[in-house]
Amino acid sequence: MPLQPKKMKHRKWQKGRRKGMGIDARGTEVAFGAFGLKALEAKWITSGQIEAVKKVVARSLKKKGRMWLRIFPQKPRTGKGGEVGMGGGKGAVTHYVFPVKPGRVLFELDGIDEKTARNVFAKVTPKLPIKTIFIKRV
Repeated sequence: MPLQPKKMKHRKWQKGRRKGMGIDARGTEVAFGAFGLKALEAKWITSGQIEAVKKVVARSLKKKGRMWLRIFPQKPRTGKGGEVGMGGGKGAVTHYVFPVKPGRVLFELDGIDEKTARNVFAKVTPKLPIKTIFIKRV
């Protein structure tokens, strides 16, 4: 089952503005682990993409080390079924996304050496729709 919020005040949200989202002010430093994956672009990351990353990391680490998710999909996305005409209101919630801004740390790793962490994040990067960079705790 993909990640989704347990409870929400409003079931359907407005889309919001994606153009010119700016640089993230929060979550820009490695806080929990020793290594992190930082976003360089603005994009919506879906719950399915986050699940794919979790699977790749779990397979790569093999019970060594630990991973932290620094993002959680809370923004609902709606869609109407195929061959449905105009009108009839807004469609049902299909999935959830997290709007990522440049500078946001997405995932963190600890308990492994730097070479292994770089290899794990190299496998993770193709699963994400954005450019990312490997960072270390200062």
